[in-house]
Amino acid sequence: MPAHAASAADLLVWYDRHRRALPWRALPGEQPDPYRVWLSEVMLQQTTVTAVKPYFEKFLRLFPDVTALAAAPEEAVMSAWAGLGYYSRARNLHACAKLVAAAGAFPDTEEGLRKLPGVGAYTAGAIAAIAFDRPAAAVDGNVERVMSRLHAIETPLPAARAPIRLFTQGIVPRDRPGDFAQALMDLGATLCTPKRPACALCPWMAPCRARAEGLQETFPRKVKKEKGILRRGAAFVAIRAGDGAILLRTRPAEGLLGSMAEPPTSAWLPDYDPAKGLLDAPLDARWKRLPGVVKHGFTHFPLELTVFLARVAAETRAPEGMRFTPRDALDAEPLPGAMKKVLAHALAGPVPVPAPTATPVREPDLATMPEPEPPPRRGPIPKPASSRPSDLARIVKKAPKPVRTR
Repeated sequence: MPAHAASAADLLVWYDRHRRALPWRALPGEQPDPYRVWLSEVMLQQTTVTAVKPYFEKFLRLFPDVTALAAAPEEAVMSAWAGLGYYSRARNLHACAKLVAAAGAFPDTEEGLRKLPGVGAYTAGAIAAIAFDRPAAAVDGNVERVMSRLHAIETPLPAARAPIRLFTQGIVPRDRPGDFAQALMDLGATLCTPKRPACALCPWMAPCRARAEGLQETFPRKVKKEKGILRRGAAFVAIRAGDGAILLRTRPAEGLLGSMAEPPTSAWLPDYDPAKGLLDAPLDARWKRLPGVVKHGFTHFPLELTVFLARVAAETRAPEGMRFTPRDALDAEPLPGAMKKVLAHALAGPVPVPAPTATPVREPDLATMPEPEPPPRRGPIPKPASSRPSDLARIVKKAPKPVRTR
């Protein structure tokens, strides 16, 4: 059966029976909330549903609507986002909230949504379809996999995205386009999975060309990605005596992990020499190099950080641009995953203490009589000589008595 025979109606019948219950998804018959749809779609970029659920619920508690999010300090938004990765999304999220709050509502078309910070083609299509029931195509990774298998598209990604989008747009129904967009996502997430897809349960099993050829697991075709060059660096965890506060700083707003918090680190370079790491230490202290390294993978390169640990005096001031954060306030800091690993590595073992100062020599107290010295210990009592004849005496024979003659 040709691929064009796949129908939206068949997919919607399947969706009505098997739709996933997600915290941002409206129940059947309910009107979707554009704020929830937008927030979830931004969070779901490059992230799994399982990872997003607790962050989504946390955001709703802290920022129940777009006006509350727009009014929140950037530090609070970044802190709530910490751990989700791709931190430019959080900055764009905040900027977008300010624009929407100022306008009074979200734009309800793809064109209007594309003008918002951080809203690309997929996100605009998803919000337009799900929140406003516009006949828009929402093509994420799940949809790319479904459509490339359905049509057996040989062109590898990312070049295949243009034809995949055209195929998807061509099948979007005028009726229930929002449900159709979510049905396609659910199909890719639950049945048309990357490995061992459950083709026998798929509503599009018959028209799927890849399945007919027995090649479903080989789609979508992909160009092999080149691994980024390993970078190395040093991280410095300074613990202040007394309150146990940790030295932190905020990374520059632009660039990787922008506006996030971190223990001070060196530059991250392919040829960084950890043996010279102390040259990059943020302050003078008795730094201890911890065994092992902290490994973290970014999108374009892997990273290995050597961790140095020190305890500094209670009166130590933070260097310019840095701060000491109490241990119980670390959760409020926007610490990315890599830096949480650094702190976990540093705080897992014993904390080094400063070298002990020399014990001062006490002046003699001339007003007090010194304690008498104890009498010397007696040596061992010599053992008395034995009265028994020596072995030598026993073995010497006496001279014989002379024989008397008559």
